[in-house]
Amino acid sequence: MSTKKYVDHTLYHLAPKGFWKRFRDATVVSPWISSGLPLPNKHRYPQPASRPEVYATPATKASDPAQNPYWKRDARRAYPQLSVVTQNHLAELLLASPEAQSAPTSEEPDSSVPAPATAAPELTSAIATVTWAGKAFSASNLPPTMPYKRWNTKRGEDAPHAPHAYFPMHMYTDAASQ
Repeated sequence: MSTKKYVDHTLYHLAPKGFWKRFRDATVVSPWISSGLPLPNKHRYPQPASRPEVYATPATKASDPAQNPYWKRDARRAYPQLSVVTQNHLAELLLASPEAQSAPTSEEPDSSVPAPATAAPELTSAIATVTWAGKAFSASNLPPTMPYKRWNTKRGEDAPHAPHAYFPMHMYTDAASQ
């Protein structure tokens, strides 16, 4: 039982025939080296792009133009939208806060007479009502402070540099740590 233990250069590669075979044998230093051109029906079978099937992109919600309008996917025009709060709207928001609702009013309306539709309150009266309901800050209820301390710097000893350096390095230290 003999098995083939050597590489046959003609098995999977094109070989010249006729005149070009004789020319190659006469001019090439090593005629047993292959041409390097693979046989298309042996090297990769089936060959790339030879399959009869056609790829179809699966249908998704994004591929339906009715459900994917251009203005939703156009990121170039996604400008930040302005938010406008008028003074009347801010006054309504301030008066809707729980502190303002607990504030007593100067005149109690009669419950038997329906209240007329009131115009939007003014901002100044709304602020006065909210501040009357409870002071924002007092001696016992201080406003929040910054979570970090201010860095007080002091010029330290300079880093070594040439005497006429264009940008010498200056060293600074924290004055509070010394």
